[in-house]
Amino acid sequence: MNSTVSDWRKAAVFADFTIRQTLQVINQSAVKVALVVDQDDTLLGIVTDGDIRRALLNNIEMTAPVSEVMNRKPITAKASTSDRQIKQWMDKGHLLVVPVVTESNKVMKLVSLHQLVGKKTHDNAVLLMAGGFGKRLSPLTNDCPKPLLKVGEKPILEITLKNFADAGFSTFYISTHYMPEKIRRYFGDGSRWGVNIEYLHEEQPLGTAGALSLLPEQAKRKDVIVMNGDILTNVDVNKLLAFHQDNQADATMCVREYVSQIPYGVIETDGYKITQIKEKPSYQHFVNAGIYVVSKRVLDSLSVGQRIDMTTLLEDCIADKGSVSVYPILDYWLDIGHLDDFRQAQTDIKALT
Repeated sequence: MNSTVSDWRKAAVFADFTIRQTLQVINQSAVKVALVVDQDDTLLGIVTDGDIRRALLNNIEMTAPVSEVMNRKPITAKASTSDRQIKQWMDKGHLLVVPVVTESNKVMKLVSLHQLVGKKTHDNAVLLMAGGFGKRLSPLTNDCPKPLLKVGEKPILEITLKNFADAGFSTFYISTHYMPEKIRRYFGDGSRWGVNIEYLHEEQPLGTAGALSLLPEQAKRKDVIVMNGDILTNVDVNKLLAFHQDNQADATMCVREYVSQIPYGVIETDGYKITQIKEKPSYQHFVNAGIYVVSKRVLDSLSVGQRIDMTTLLEDCIADKGSVSVYPILDYWLDIGHLDDFRQAQTDIKALT
């Protein structure tokens, strides 16, 4: 058994860790899971970002102990288990790693799917939306389209393109409108990154989803991932696509948790009587993260050149009895919409590369 991850301790947490602390470990770990162990390295459970995502959707607080959401009966292997058997378990259970344990259930090492099968590849198309004016980032965008603004040493859109390419995607479409020639000149046909790039030019702005109507028929045969060109994120797009397909969704919207706090005491009443006083309460919401997966059914509902926003497209899908799923992003994410966001991105990129 040669395909192992020996430094499993980097992914280890104790049962009293909070969900938020565990998420930090998952995001920093190469294997993208957390092993819950005791002081003697006995395996108590496994936590994935999917477990945490479900916890958020079920309104479990991020301050709750991770023991509330961990899988207490994970699939494990013994030292004598073959790679072939482990790969079969992974395929059947959609697993990324399998812990190897002793007879007394102490962790020895991990076996990683990536190391067993190598890099995954996809023939799904990726549409990167790069046609906006970026007015809120003026004067930086007076002579440069926002997707070409550099975060660190590379343009925002190049960072996004490379993240998708590293995840096994090779078919890209870039929608353009504002200064399209500069975007075409920089990215060309994509051969620099080992991918193929085609351009969808909007003569008039078509909204946040209209560029989908310009996709050629061959791109619509499989689910298409759509992402705004001004987002800096390290979201695992392989997991996103797998989530969308596992849920058999017509469309999937990525969302971010947003907590708003009212700076006053909130008074609840029944007629003239006060029933409860909540001092500066916080409320959790999910907000649109600008990343989507859309199926052929949704794509076929568009007319060529149709102007439409993504929210309207998804609302129409729901009204037509379609299935629209929500995928909470737990990875790093930043919408570079204002100058403060752009400055923040310059700091954050150092930790992402």
